[in-house]
Amino acid sequence: MDSNYWDEKYSVEEFIYTKTENRFVVEYCTGLPGTRAIDLAGGEGRNSVWLAKQGWQVENIDFSEVALDKYLQFAQAEHVAGHCTATCQDALSFIPQSTPVDLGVIAYLQIKEPELQTAIRRLSEHIAPGGHLFGVWHSRDNLEGGFGGPRDPEVLPNVESITQALEGTGLEIVALTNRDGQIQTREGLKPSVTLVLLAKRPE
Repeated sequence: MDSNYWDEKYSVEEFIYTKTENRFVVEYCTGLPGTRAIDLAGGEGRNSVWLAKQGWQVENIDFSEVALDKYLQFAQAEHVAGHCTATCQDALSFIPQSTPVDLGVIAYLQIKEPELQTAIRRLSEHIAPGGHLFGVWHSRDNLEGGFGGPRDPEVLPNVESITQALEGTGLEIVALTNRDGQIQTREGLKPSVTLVLLAKRPE
């Protein structure tokens, strides 16, 4: 988790992960109740800006200043800057500007299991009663027959590791499953295995 590495990676004109919101974020987060959201490790802000367009007040927390600058420019161009804030902090030790929130999103934070557990639990602390936590990752099961994503099992969660991460948080799992995804390759679209989570804090 080196912010200098990510600053350098994001220091290009194009958006590394595109400006298109993740389809699982759209599928699972559309229609969820609430007004305030955290997009943890949100990078260039593709999901943050989409949430802002749905009416959420979104705080994108990422440790890359370069990514956050691109996110704020993107929000300005999409006329949702008033709904978007940026916080440059680490996913393991962040302190949100606004808490609690009604939705926490953690999308493709592929880090080793102990660190991911810390990030999930820290984000969970800021979920209000009735609020939701949504997560999406390249699944560990993608190593067998899937394409794309990291090839290191240490940074690929599975159902068991995410279940363990949620223990003691007070959140109840609504959905936690592998889904069929697709990765664009030079040979066209290839199948991938995507792990998705939706959890809720009881009211």
